[in-house]
Amino acid sequence: MTSHSVAVKRIYEPASRSDGFRVLVDRVWPRGLSKSRANVDLWLREIAPSTELRTWFDHDPVKWKGFCARYRAELRLKRDLLAVLRKEAERGPVTLLYGARNERINQAVVLQELLNRPSKRPARRAPRPVQSSGASRARRS
Repeated sequence: MTSHSVAVKRIYEPASRSDGFRVLVDRVWPRGLSKSRANVDLWLREIAPSTELRTWFDHDPVKWKGFCARYRAELRLKRDLLAVLRKEAERGPVTLLYGARNERINQAVVLQELLNRPSKRPARRAPRPVQSSGASRARRS
């Protein structure tokens, strides 16, 4: 199956047809925005960074690399939610929505990078030949 690329967009920008399936990936609803104006198909708040991580990061560019590493560690425990987003990307375009002012340092960028990376599926191994047990082997005299 072909997977479409996943885009990111600030939720305050107008929705467009090219957005495809629109997913809000913030833990809290964006200020001053009605749900009807947001035009969100799915609010996946559980995939957002933990409150502790969000508070620690506070959108400080100096903490960006640390945030990315910590958030990826949190996402390893949320593979089922990543699978939901991958499934949607197989169906058509997906846009991850965020409320942060900085368009380069936010959780949607980390998610986009993960989702646009080719999935690492384990290679299938050839079946191993079955060895007979020593008891059933004929003895040589």
